[in-house]
Amino acid sequence: MPSYSPHGLALLRDPLLNKGTAFTEQERDALGLRGFLPAGVLSMQAQVERVLTNLRSLPSDLEKYVALNSLHDRNEALFFRVVCDHIDEIQPLIYTPTVGLACQRYGLIFQRPRGLFISANDRGRIAEILSNWPYRTKLIVVTDGERILGLGDLGANGMGIPVGKLSLYSACAGIHPELCLPVMLDVGTNNEEFLNDPYYIGLRQKRTTGAAYDELVEEFINAAREAFPGVLIQFEDFANHSAFRLLHKYRDDACVFNDDIQGTAAVALAGLFSALRATRCKLTEQRILFLGAGEAATGIADLVVSAMMAEGLSEAEALRRNWLVDSRGLVVKGRANLSGHKLRYAQDQAPINDFLTAIKTLKPTAIIGVAAVGGAFTPEVLQTMAELNERPIVFALSNPTSKAECSAEDAYRHTGGRALFACGSPYDPVKFNGQTFVPRQGNNSYIFPGVGLGVIASGSRLVTDEMFMAAAHSLANSVSEADLKQGSLYPALPRIREVSAQIAAAVAGVAYQRGLAHGPTPNDLISFVQAQMYDPHY
Repeated sequence: MPSYSPHGLALLRDPLLNKGTAFTEQERDALGLRGFLPAGVLSMQAQVERVLTNLRSLPSDLEKYVALNSLHDRNEALFFRVVCDHIDEIQPLIYTPTVGLACQRYGLIFQRPRGLFISANDRGRIAEILSNWPYRTKLIVVTDGERILGLGDLGANGMGIPVGKLSLYSACAGIHPELCLPVMLDVGTNNEEFLNDPYYIGLRQKRTTGAAYDELVEEFINAAREAFPGVLIQFEDFANHSAFRLLHKYRDDACVFNDDIQGTAAVALAGLFSALRATRCKLTEQRILFLGAGEAATGIADLVVSAMMAEGLSEAEALRRNWLVDSRGLVVKGRANLSGHKLRYAQDQAPINDFLTAIKTLKPTAIIGVAAVGGAFTPEVLQTMAELNERPIVFALSNPTSKAECSAEDAYRHTGGRALFACGSPYDPVKFNGQTFVPRQGNNSYIFPGVGLGVIASGSRLVTDEMFMAAAHSLANSVSEADLKQGSLYPALPRIREVSAQIAAAVAGVAYQRGLAHGPTPNDLISFVQAQMYDPHY
């Protein structure tokens, strides 16, 4: 239960406690609500049906996003009931792909603040700002808005991402919304369009950088840990130059992780494990070519290397099986100005300038797109992969949909229906040569909610790569043979709470095994985490 109990109009205006027309006659008398509500008393199910009727009448996904956001702001239990019961329909509206457009237009559609906005002008008083937050907090998702999805620098408009992520934490893994805090570190933006936009909600200045930026982040991390002891902090949509540095700075001392690096890695590795069940091949036999060399690509590659080493390869052998292509071509030794995270994957190979030539030269078994270059997996790329492999693995993971490397239909059509395909944004089933393929998203929402639940439930002091490896194995194990037969490398989304509980148990198990958790290991980890999951109801 929430840690406070308002009455009357204040109660109706509190989204954590408000039930709207579902308050009973007795509750209306006891809670000072008489007269504030119409006489009719509706069940939660009737309210859900009313929400869906209204939602489905709206003409665009952005309008549906705004309507759901408004519901979230006035009645959290009803909002999450709608999301949980209709997640296939609602998740694309509250997260990818719609959230990308919502962030681009955030200043225009902004209605009510959610979470905390901490600006570069607030240095020296972040602890005071955090003390204004009225709820106990166990989970923070924080961004500085510099690399929102594949859309780039959206500044303070990027607040839509932490809000959306935390909605998925509650819906997909049952973390109580009262425990969740979205934070925007507003350090300005280099996006000229927003700096000139009369409706832009953030600081109208170029981005703070260097020591001043680092000191702001450090003040925030320290203040958050002081205000909310044991809090889990998720870094979200920071640009590459900040993401790797901040993760490495804090990961061994604080309970933090970066979903773009580690969560993306785990969901991609799980997809590979599923694909290899279909091909009956070993991970150590794969040669993987990444289109992209940023935090997503190197995060996936790092976890794949660790998995290959766990299956018997040396580090050098595993590295040789993972190749990166960035905007300048294949990442090879001797190339000037290679950033730190790319150096590990700089191979002994003659330079190759384009992706198709790299495929023809290296003959990969899998291509993974995480560069946000829409249409980069051209028909010729897909046809070449099909010529080289009986079952080519094709992951087009960039989002939103406009940034996808290829569509599901293109992947199946240009490989003769033989591709093992995963996507970053949702696609409808594809009929090809008499077979119906059901592509599923390699969406981080399969991973981060369960990881967060496992960390919070166990009280783990740190979040480790071993936990993400355990999460990847758990997710892959949840894929059924029926899923694989229809081309699905991930479980059906309506199973997400079940899947998240399994992942949470695996993550908590690692925490207890490594001495990172509080107290003795529970006898039944699944029951232990399920008992802590929020179920939205009145």
